Amino acid sequence: MCKSKKSTNIINSTTTSRSMATESLKSTPPPPPPSSSSTSSFINPSSSTNKYPSTSSNNYPSTNASPTCSEASKSLSFSSKTSLSSLKDSLPENPHIYDFSEICKTTNNFLKKPFSSSSSSTSWRCSIRGKEVIIFQRKFRRQIGLPELQKKLLTICRSHHSSVIKLLGVSSPGNYNYLVYEYVHGANLATCLRNPQNSSYTVLSSWLSRMQIATDIAHGLDYIHHCSGLNSEFVHGRIKSSSILVTEDSLNAKICHFGTAELCGEIADSRNESSLSKNFGRSDSREMKFEGTTGYMAPEFQASGFVTQKCDVYAFGVVILELVSGEEALRYVFDKEGGVYKRISVIETAREVVAASEGELRKWVDMRLKDSYPVEVAEKMVLLGLECVDDDPEKRPHTGLIDVRVSKLYLKSKKWAGKFGLPTDFSVSLAPR
Repeated sequence: MCKSKKSTNIINSTTTSRSMATESLKSTPPPPPPSSSSTSSFINPSSSTNKYPSTSSNNYPSTNASPTCSEASKSLSFSSKTSLSSLKDSLPENPHIYDFSEICKTTNNFLKKPFSSSSSSTSWRCSIRGKEVIIFQRKFRRQIGLPELQKKLLTICRSHHSSVIKLLGVSSPGNYNYLVYEYVHGANLATCLRNPQNSSYTVLSSWLSRMQIATDIAHGLDYIHHCSGLNSEFVHGRIKSSSILVTEDSLNAKICHFGTAELCGEIADSRNESSLSKNFGRSDSREMKFEGTTGYMAPEFQASGFVTQKCDVYAFGVVILELVSGEEALRYVFDKEGGVYKRISVIETAREVVAASEGELRKWVDMRLKDSYPVEVAEKMVLLGLECVDDDPEKRPHTGLIDVRVSKLYLKSKKWAGKFGLPTDFSVSLAPR
């Protein structure tokens, strides 16, 4: 490819001198054309790789009617820049290591109104480096070496899935970790199922919309466990309905807090696994216990504090039962007769319903669906949820199998909806009713 005007002048001057020699020596046969190795290699740098259309002299007569080298250079240069720009836009960004001063500035020294707050973390909705983000402040549970932190951060930030909210980078001053996630407009699944302003209303008023949510979560969780690139033992650690974002308009689900447990030292490494198993249930394993959400914690996690992929499966099983029934994972209802609060678990209720007659299941399914759902699919979803929350972690299915089963049930639901002419595409506002 010609990159300067000087090289073009050399080619033109060579052509002119050749023309004069031909006129003065008409009886002499015209000399053979110059070798194309010096010119076509610039004009068509990809002749050997075939990535660009050929522009060799065989396609054009060797006269001044052919495109000049500079014109070809401009055309190919523009095409190359466009291709590189498109490629760059399609690739995941490299992780950002944010300076703590950037975090302070965008949060107004943490005086900005929090987006959310809990006993273990606080978040702010901000704009940083031209992007709208959510910044989570969370304390380190275990000291992580810089090489380990860099390796995990690089892998997590380069992972990408449509059902997982992307981590853009971190800032780690002192004992706190500030995790910067992309901002996605929507509401969490708990709010969508149980609207605090109007308990009788839900944006997830159709069976197919709930199956779409279950399918998205299954896809995302299987990706986290097996395809994120860290290793086969990667764990999310905080699956629950309030950690699932439902996007406005499309009503798709995205898993939040991807990588939080890994980057904040909440996942014990493999060399601690044997010691944890020995300390199962003993008080001296207290240092490895991390807080969880009541109703979503697997029995083995409550006993040992060691979170595994099977703990994620257990939590997802609870979410499945929430989607079917619309009930909370765990709630307390005041018993007037006994004068005490009664504990009601969605798991225990589901087990009682399955053990009873078929009619009990139909009564238990969220009444806001108005009996408009395929009963057979609903039953299989409840059974799948109960398999996931089995007390024995070895009996729980792995996320790959769960993903396949939920996807099949979604397709059956879609086919069922098509028979009755029900809408299969959704566009809903999540504004309060």
